[in-house]
Parts: sequence; structure tokens; C-alpha cells
Amino acid sequence: MTRPLTRLLVVDPEVPDEDALVTGLQSQGYAVRLVRDGASAGVQLRLWRPHVVLLELVLPDQSGLEWFRHSRGVLAHVPVIVVTRHATVASAVEVLGEGAHTLLEKPVDLTVLAGHLQRALAKKTAARDGTPRDELEPGVEGFGALVSRAQGMRDAFRLARAAAPTDANVLIVGENGTGKELMASALHAHSLRASNPFIRLNCAAIPADLLESELFGYRRGSFTGAIADKKGLLEVAEGGSVLFDEIAEMPLSLQVKLLRVLQEREFRPVGGTTSQQADVRVICSTNVNPDDAVRSGVLREDLFFRLNTIVLRLPALREREGDIALLAVRFLVQSAERHRRPVSGIEAAALRTLERHTWPGNVRELEHVIERAVILCHGPEIRVDDLPDTVRLATAAPRPGTMPIGQSLEEIERFAIVQTLERTRGNKRAAAALLGIHRPTLYNKLRRYGLWRAEPVLSDDEA
Repeated sequence: MTRPLTRLLVVDPEVPDEDALVTGLQSQGYAVRLVRDGASAGVQLRLWRPHVVLLELVLPDQSGLEWFRHSRGVLAHVPVIVVTRHATVASAVEVLGEGAHTLLEKPVDLTVLAGHLQRALAKKTAARDGTPRDELEPGVEGFGALVSRAQGMRDAFRLARAAAPTDANVLIVGENGTGKELMASALHAHSLRASNPFIRLNCAAIPADLLESELFGYRRGSFTGAIADKKGLLEVAEGGSVLFDEIAEMPLSLQVKLLRVLQEREFRPVGGTTSQQADVRVICSTNVNPDDAVRSGVLREDLFFRLNTIVLRLPALREREGDIALLAVRFLVQSAERHRRPVSGIEAAALRTLERHTWPGNVRELEHVIERAVILCHGPEIRVDDLPDTVRLATAAPRPGTMPIGQSLEEIERFAIVQTLERTRGNKRAAAALLGIHRPTLYNKLRRYGLWRAEPVLSDDEA
């Protein structure tokens, strides 16, 4: 039996009758009908009943956004993909907020468009068949690997969906452990560059004297030990995206050169004599308030103005109402499966203890706490006694300068680090100064106690 064709309605006055993109979609099993105005689209929507719609925002008789709003009742579960050359941040936020599946900028590659169509139709099928999916849970929204009930995170998801299909610079601001790297991965995965590399550069984890050669690469003989040419991350990421994690930790001298990359879209390898084109999308993150970083002189003002085209602020876990329970259950399921443990729930008292904790390490700390509890748990549910002292005893609010009795030296040290990071609002430089240790020493202790994870300098992310 021949599989029935998927009906695709294209609402676009700019597409010619003999369009290569339309022909390509037809060869992939789509029955395509092309209309050029909102009125004709409404007729086809009712009579032809398409499975999916491609929509241009500028129509001759009304805006695509108006048509989408007026047709919501008829569209029901029909996914709408906006394909336009007229997108602005404001219009993208509006149409995606109204429920469009995604927004793509023209010209769009056939392979990229086909991938979005398949995902849109798969989501429609899941919703129709009642397949349990995270994005369909009541009151829960998601973007990439991130999920939340809290309005602040949902607002960030909405803005991120609008920004993802563009090449706009994005600055992600949030405390350590709030999900900045996951947000960057999701931005790349939902962009037109998704099939190309996604490279992370942790500006705080690489010595300043090596950072420039890691970023721009070098030519043989440019310094002692440079026995061959080496590609930098900008060249490796050609056509993809680069995340500059902890951008405020980048040396000022290198910030000047990054500014040139953003302004002129070119760079010069160390020891090189000619410039190379930089076809990359730049995403930056920071765990400090960027305005404070500019005022204190650790972040150049001109660079900040270039980076803040789109600013995504991720709230701390303590500010995300309803998310502690949501995420705790998700992490429990994941950890129980990974470690093959018969743990299926959290006792009410344990959940109340989790919700009273201030979570200075945010979502990352919660994930490690739940994983530890799953491993140590002796029954089917996590109990208060399965939680670490830093969580159980923190709710008792000990007097300043005192430590809970009966802890090991390692637990006391971890407790001191957690409290100091909470006091400095996640600023590792300030925390190291208060603790009287060097920053690399603090980084090692953060890794040791599971409070911070340094990502590889170079990584492909398929997220």
C-alpha cells in the first residue's frame, strides 16, 4: 500500500511557482500547495486540511501573525513553521509565543527545513496519541534539555526560541549551575547552524597566555614549541557556534581581539600575516552581573555593547517556584536508571527539606544531591537521612562562624565553600579571596566536591 502524502500548505507571496525548495519537498513525499495571501490560505486550511503549514510573516492582505491568530481554532494541532526574511526580535517573540513550532530565516536550506518539518510532525503525532512528553506536562515548558514551571525561566525560553534561528549575539547571565551551557547548546541546536560544530571555550579554565592561541590558532615558528600550524577554535567552529563561557574572565587584551571578530568577522592566527574570515555565531555567558563587570573594569564596555543584542537571564533555583520538586523527580529517575537502583520516590519530609535549602550551587548542586541520595538510599524512597549534611543542616541556620558538629573535615570544607559561594553570589574570584586560596585551588575543590564541572575546551555537542 502506498503511504499517503503529507499535505504541506505554503503561505508565501514570494515563492515562485517553479521553486527549487518546493520541488525538493515534493521529492521527499510532501504534497505541496502554494497560496499567496491570507484569504486563500484560510480557504485551503478548511478544505484541504494540511498536516503542516509554512508561513511568511508579510502577506499582501494581512500580517502572517494576524492570520495565525485568527486561524488558531482551525489549525488545532497543525504545526506552523514561520519561514521569513522579515523577522525582527519582537515579531519572532510574538509568533513563537502564539505557538508557532519554530522560525527560520530565508534563504533556508532544504535539509534544515526537512529536519524541522519532521520534528514538528513527530510532536503533533505524540500529542495526538497521548505519548507522554515533557513539553506537554501541564504548566511545564522546555527548551533543549532545560525544563521549568517558573515564569522567569519560561520567559527566557520564549526569548531563546526567538533568538535561536538568527545569528544575533547572545549573552547568557546566571549564577553557576543555572544551566547557561545547556541554554547555549539549545540555542545552537535550534539554529540554522545546528549541523555544524558547537565549540565551548571556558575563559576561566585556560591560562591567559594560552587562551589566544587556543582561540585563534597559530603558525609554525610563532613561538617556542610551535613546530606546526594549529587551527584555533574559531577555525574549527567554521559555520557553527562558539560559546565563550565566563566571558568576564577573559583578559582585557584578548577582549579587544574578540571585539574585532564581532565587528569585522575576521581574525588573525598568532604569528600569521593574513586575516581569516570568521563564520561563527558567538554566544557568551557570565556568572556575574555584566553591568558590575563593566563598572569594575573586568569587561570592556564596547565588547559588552556588542554582546548584549539578546540577553538571557536565568534565575537562580531558589527563585524558581515549583522547580525544585520538578527537577528532583527528573534527576531521581535518571540516576536510578543510570545506577540501576530501585528508588522510585521522595518522602514528603525529604522534599520539604530540599525546598527549604537555598541551593547556592543551583540545579547542578540539586542534581548531585539527588544522585548521592539515590546511591545511598536503602528503600524505595529518598528520606531526609539520605540527604547530605549541607542540605539537612543548612535549614537549621547555624550561628555565623559555627560549624555543625559531627562532620568530617571534608564535609566542613565543602560546607565552607558552599556558604562562601552563596555569600559572593557565585563569584569564584571573590570566593577564592575570602577563603584565602588561589582560584585554581578553588576550582580543584569545586570539582572534587561536585560543585562545579569544567567542560572540555573543545567539544562537539549534538544536543
